[in-house]
Amino acid sequence: MKRPILIHPDPRLKKTAPQLPDLSDDLRRLADDMLETMYAAPGIGLAAPQVGVDTRLIVLDCVKEEGAAPRPLAMFNPEVVAKSDERNIYDEGCLSIPDIYADVERPAEVTVRWIDRNGAEQQEDFDGLWATCVQHEIDHLNGILFIDYLTPLKRQLITRKMVKLKKDRAREKA
Repeated sequence: MKRPILIHPDPRLKKTAPQLPDLSDDLRRLADDMLETMYAAPGIGLAAPQVGVDTRLIVLDCVKEEGAAPRPLAMFNPEVVAKSDERNIYDEGCLSIPDIYADVERPAEVTVRWIDRNGAEQQEDFDGLWATCVQHEIDHLNGILFIDYLTPLKRQLITRKMVKLKKDRAREKA
């Protein structure tokens, strides 16, 4: 089931999501819904707070090569356990901040630990777009948006655009 994606500014996007004590079928269904929502948007990552659920769950799939098999990942309680000193800059966007992109600098490589949908602990090294995406989504779980890495003036301009977008969308529905 596709879910509506919250648009910035929304106070729910700035909260730190609590740890999941354990997995349930409802949480697995949420992960499936989030993947469906992410693919439909279209996007490469989505965090539970972006669909209004206050929990530590992210989904991502950064396979972009034409004809390559998708690699959907659902990560419960993900955490970065190691990061490289080397840095990368990517032009990041966000489903909660539509049509806005900006260069964000992050560690080029990270090691992430999480619980998979079967309850097993996983750990993997990510680099390139995968590293950027997983860090971006984990930031969402901590109430951090990619625009928080920008100057206050740029952040303010983007926030104003999003307020206008939300008003325009509300008018269209009325």
